[in-house]
Amino acid sequence: MAAHANARFTAPASQCPVICPDWEKPEGVPIDIFVFGGRRAGVVPLVNEAYNFDHGVFLGATASSETTAANIGAVGNLRRDPFAMQPFCGYNMGDYFQHWLDMGDKLQDKAPRIFYVNWFRKTPDGRWLWPGFGENSRVLKWMCERIDGKAEAVKTPIGLQPAADGLDMQGLSIDATGYQSFVSC
Repeated sequence: MAAHANARFTAPASQCPVICPDWEKPEGVPIDIFVFGGRRAGVVPLVNEAYNFDHGVFLGATASSETTAANIGAVGNLRRDPFAMQPFCGYNMGDYFQHWLDMGDKLQDKAPRIFYVNWFRKTPDGRWLWPGFGENSRVLKWMCERIDGKAEAVKTPIGLQPAADGLDMQGLSIDATGYQSFVSC
């Protein structure tokens, strides 16, 4: 028996001990944030927030990753992967993008905020810039603080990025230069 290469990352939602008790209600549950991301060794910063919902749709629609061993084919090639849905989308992607844009129009000021992450940026000598794994919660904390109006951001050409002291760096041995290398584009 074979399984999809990404099957190792899945489990029934009902097994999540902290899932919202209303997760199966037909009316749905409130969503504050959508997170899209890719795996890029260079160029793409650790995190940025979309300026608005349409910009966030653009970020999701233009997502790309460098292939890994989990993908079929060569490792390290850039693969366009809109909304990280390429392996799962069996219909016209233009219709999919339009659905997102239409939902943003319907939701207007109630639309979730959209963030783009890249946990996989590297130094020129191949070391990871961001410690990753459990430290990713620091980035998620910044996102939640942005929603609550408690975290500052800097406007850049690609979106809003954490201010100089925006991410909680307590306990990490990353200086200001290192911080700037992974949060800026």
